[in-house]
Amino acid sequence: MAEQPSAVGNDAARREELAHRLGSLGVRRGGVLMVHASLSGTGAAPELVRDALLAALGPEGTLIVPAFTPENSDTSRAYREAVAGMGVAEAATYRETMPPFDPDATGCPTMGALAECVWSTHGAVRSAHPQTSLAGLGPRARQLLRWHPRRSHLGRLSPMRRLYAADAQILLLRVGFEVCSAFHYAEYLTRPRPPRRTYRCVVGDKGNWVEYRDLTLDDSDFGEIGSRLPRRMLAEAEWASRAVVLCAMRDVVGHAKGQMSGYRRALA
Repeated sequence: MAEQPSAVGNDAARREELAHRLGSLGVRRGGVLMVHASLSGTGAAPELVRDALLAALGPEGTLIVPAFTPENSDTSRAYREAVAGMGVAEAATYRETMPPFDPDATGCPTMGALAECVWSTHGAVRSAHPQTSLAGLGPRARQLLRWHPRRSHLGRLSPMRRLYAADAQILLLRVGFEVCSAFHYAEYLTRPRPPRRTYRCVVGDKGNWVEYRDLTLDDSDFGEIGSRLPRRMLAEAEWASRAVVLCAMRDVVGHAKGQMSGYRRALA
């Protein structure tokens, strides 16, 4: 009777196959790669995908994921959805008991299984922003994520600027450009600047609400912006029955900035 392949063996083969596919797509060994991913329906554990990404990058490469926590706010869509249907007293209690952001302990459930896996991996680095932190693994992660002031979600003072300077690549693994957070960096580069707004979140201790101002970020047209990108900017493949897209951050941010500076201004 033939011996059945073990689950461990299957995982190793699948990890190797994905790493090879990513390398063939153009993921640079030794580079910086920011990944947005949906693993739903793949049957692949997030650890397998994380390890495949690290294998494609090689020991000198650095993997970055968004580890956003919009739940830690009373000015976010996530908060409004959470309190929808609550009475005044119940909503007040909910707000009072919201836990503060802790980069070493606060999960990022809306970012997906891969992001949760990466930030919680031993040795991972995570930036300190209470709403738009980034997390990373690799030799450049600490340098890229070292400083992230509240007043710059994803702007010139944030790690996003350092990813741009590092000529990072962006990988959309079974997701579309509507979740491409690098387009937010393009918002900071547009002229005239988008309007600013007030944000609030909990930091340090429960009940310690802080308030700050930053750009009014708007991702409602990101999918449309992505659809207008020249195809020459994109390397495309398929994995687990859905599209995989690789691109250079500088290229797509520059093109997104041009689009925003045009039609967004016309609509203002």
